[in-house]
Amino acid sequence: MKVVIIEDEKPAARRLNRMLNEFDIEPLTMLHSVEESVNWFHNNEHPDLLFLDIQLSDGLSFEIFEEVEIKSAIIFTTAYDEYALKAFKLNSIDYLLKPIDSDELENAINQYKNLVNSNSNTRLNLEQIKDLIAPSEKSYKKRFTVKIGQHLKMISIESIECFYSENKSTHIHTTDNRSYLLEESLEQLEEKLQPETFFRVSRKYFVNINSIKDIISYTNSRLKLILQSYNEAEIIVSRERVKEFKNWID
Repeated sequence: MKVVIIEDEKPAARRLNRMLNEFDIEPLTMLHSVEESVNWFHNNEHPDLLFLDIQLSDGLSFEIFEEVEIKSAIIFTTAYDEYALKAFKLNSIDYLLKPIDSDELENAINQYKNLVNSNSNTRLNLEQIKDLIAPSEKSYKKRFTVKIGQHLKMISIESIECFYSENKSTHIHTTDNRSYLLEESLEQLEEKLQPETFFRVSRKYFVNINSIKDIISYTNSRLKLILQSYNEAEIIVSRERVKEFKNWID
């Protein structure tokens, strides 16, 4: 069996190489980037099986398939979460979650062997997987416009510490310790805010990760947040959101 590892983290690639050696499989090579992989496939016979990471040092591994028609079967090695796994299942391919477990690796290899022995189709619908794992980049709000008397003021997203709900109204609090009334509800903001930057910690608050000054353990397994300037009220991460919040800041 001819195998190639494509993995940008060299320690992870070496570890997988050692694990494959234990199953008497000696990978032909270890590749670490889209560019390196494309060059290699243009100049070498394609292997039977690829162990393919999704995020490489210079882009998504799917970019390889835009340059080269890959004829190998693929087992993904990934740290992606459940929405990506749905893509794998829909396409009847195997995947290994990092850190890779030896038993799971053995099962994946055996699954590949069974597919080959049964003459099943090991080709993948890569476009469908790409769409599900790496959807088109979504556009998020870069600024909000608020009304102050007869004037309109533009507030850049970088200067917003938090959004909060008070007396059935939504407010913006900025890094210069000012608050402004906003016409949108917090629910309407869900689709407009970059999820890597803003997190809804409770029914009343969205907070900017860059404005968190301190995180304090609070009663009933909750967390209390201290922002750079906001001090109108306590910001508490609700108990049901604590786990997701910790993953968000990690």
